Amino acid sequence: MIAPAERIQLERNKLFHDISMENIASSLEDCQVVALRSGEKLLESGQKNMTLYLVLEGELHVYLDSRDLNEHAVLGAGECVGELSLIDGENTSAHVLAAKDSRLLAVPYDLVWSLVDNSNGIARNLLGILARRIRNDNLLRVTTNEYLLEFEVAANVDALTGLHNRSWVDEAFPKMILRCQRGKAPLCMLMADIDHFRNFNDAHGRLAGDGVLKTMAQLMAEKMRPQDLLAYMGDDKFVILLPETPPNIAMKIAERLRETVAAAPLITGACDTPRAANFTPLSRDTRVMVSIGIAVMQADDTLSLISATAAEALLQAKANGRNQVKMAVTGSLLRN
Repeated sequence: MIAPAERIQLERNKLFHDISMENIASSLEDCQVVALRSGEKLLESGQKNMTLYLVLEGELHVYLDSRDLNEHAVLGAGECVGELSLIDGENTSAHVLAAKDSRLLAVPYDLVWSLVDNSNGIARNLLGILARRIRNDNLLRVTTNEYLLEFEVAANVDALTGLHNRSWVDEAFPKMILRCQRGKAPLCMLMADIDHFRNFNDAHGRLAGDGVLKTMAQLMAEKMRPQDLLAYMGDDKFVILLPETPPNIAMKIAERLRETVAAAPLITGACDTPRAANFTPLSRDTRVMVSIGIAVMQADDTLSLISATAAEALLQAKANGRNQVKMAVTGSLLRN
């Protein structure tokens, strides 16, 4: 027997919107009222469900995987739960738990379809409930994907320079190396390092040094071809992967990049940095230089080996006087 208070609560349920309870009250008399304590589980993902639950009072939380994750949906008085699995006949796809002490009316499968068959209004309301649920799920899926995309971008892009970072290199570079190896296409790596950058920071301050890094990142990005992969590795080091590029072209690209950096004035916000007691202010004519090492991919190279070879060539460029490009010699000690 449905109590008068429960009947009032049912009249507010979305399933019975604009429906006279006088016409259906007798059909619901044998339905059971389910009481749930806070934290008690109503439905579990992967199980069969043959009941539509109408929330009379309380609050239910829906979780896609486990209750340790953020809730997928929050259902209060007037809502339904279990309609998707009941209608499509599939196992439930989520966990449903009581977030507060709750009371629900359990409407069995056969009675649900009897009500739908005998009332166009209930059929329309059930369709509306399903449509809103699907729309909300799709919106959540879109916003979740956007959040994940934003998180992925944040995790793979350096905040200072705007370039990809080391984490991205570890994921993207091996794929490109393997692709060129399988296609028997040449590939080279450039490793660039700002000359005397520590001395620059000591003389002008870290803010000025950050300005140099931003300028370097911009200059390099402007000189790269669409297929080239550019990343900032931290400190004052940049790395560029040149797919389908033979050594002579890689040398020309590196020399052009070195000349561009050497000729570019550091017109950045760092020029306006207030002078500290022990810092020399930047002028708009201040220049920096870079040294660049080049590694040429061999048939069985890995990212680690190519990187080490490029680093070896970079050290040679530094040792030879800086502000120059040095190509690693094939068959160096790193490859033996």
